[in-house]
Amino acid sequence: MNGALSADSIPSFELVTDAGGVRIALLRGHWNLRGLAGAEQRLLRELAARAGDAGLAWNLTGIETLDSAGGYLLWRAWGRRLPQQLAVRPDQQAILARWQDSEALGDAAARRRVPLLQRLQGMVAGAADHVLGLTALLGKLAWDFTHVVRHPGQIPWREISATVHETGGRALGITALVGFLIGVVVSYLSSLQLQTLGAQIFIVNILGLSIIRELGPLLAAILVAGRSGSAITARLGVMRVTQELDALAALGISHSLRLVLPKVVALAVALPLLTVWTDLIALVGGAVSAYMELDIGIYQFVQKLPGAVPVVNFMIGLGKGCVFGLLIGLIACHFGLRIRPDTESLGNETTNSVVASITVVILMDSLFAIMFRGVGLR
Repeated sequence: MNGALSADSIPSFELVTDAGGVRIALLRGHWNLRGLAGAEQRLLRELAARAGDAGLAWNLTGIETLDSAGGYLLWRAWGRRLPQQLAVRPDQQAILARWQDSEALGDAAARRRVPLLQRLQGMVAGAADHVLGLTALLGKLAWDFTHVVRHPGQIPWREISATVHETGGRALGITALVGFLIGVVVSYLSSLQLQTLGAQIFIVNILGLSIIRELGPLLAAILVAGRSGSAITARLGVMRVTQELDALAALGISHSLRLVLPKVVALAVALPLLTVWTDLIALVGGAVSAYMELDIGIYQFVQKLPGAVPVVNFMIGLGKGCVFGLLIGLIACHFGLRIRPDTESLGNETTNSVVASITVVILMDSLFAIMFRGVGLR
């Protein structure tokens, strides 16, 4: 066997007219890499000459073998789109659909390559849309809060209690671990510098001020944003996917009153409590490290702490925790209600929720530092 193709197997192109006067392009032979060897340019010219004829019907059922090379040849000849009248077998349809899908992906990639100015405009428009959405949601919450104050019997105590337990009680372990380790690290690094200055006792001032005023609220907020904020967003997204939100709307039940308000209130209550817990554990870690590195007793540490850190710093930390909790709950619910009923949107919006929450928390912490820069410092 010399591997030569028979005359019937050579790829061919023929124009015929059926009894109804319809002109048909009949393709026969092996339209594969082996059959097209040396003949692709001729066939491409012949096909391209007829590809612009809108009244021409194409019949590929006579093709014995069609692979990706033959499919691409036809796809190029047709101007990278399928003819209006096309007769193919299912296996041939799958090959042509592959090139059609790849073209769609290429168009999508080309659309993504937009000028820098248009990208910036899109980012600004997206940010403005989020700001408007958050403002509208905040307005609904204010209206719902006024409503439940006037009608105390409609306060969703059960939902608030469950969310406080979920976001606060179940987060005690991770916040204690992270707080203790942060206290140890800050105390250890500070002790190295204080030893060189002979000012070991000031470790109490450094730990008390940094943890109670800054690190405690910030650590608790970041952990809650990553743990509870993402869970809230995902839970609302699943309710969207399973059409539970649509069912609530059909029943006339307010989303903001039954879903958003309990979560925001619970986080505004739970996060200050978590802040106190994180402060306490972090100070314990710092005191243990100070005892081991600087030989400062635990009793001496506790006795000096109230005089080293004014109580107003503790109040600032609690205020931060309350504001951080409100913002995390608001952002988590905002992104959760924006989720579309598909799994890709669920993952994207959950990620966006966590990133936005942490970013806003750090931004607000910076604003607090500027606003209270002269308060509680000696």
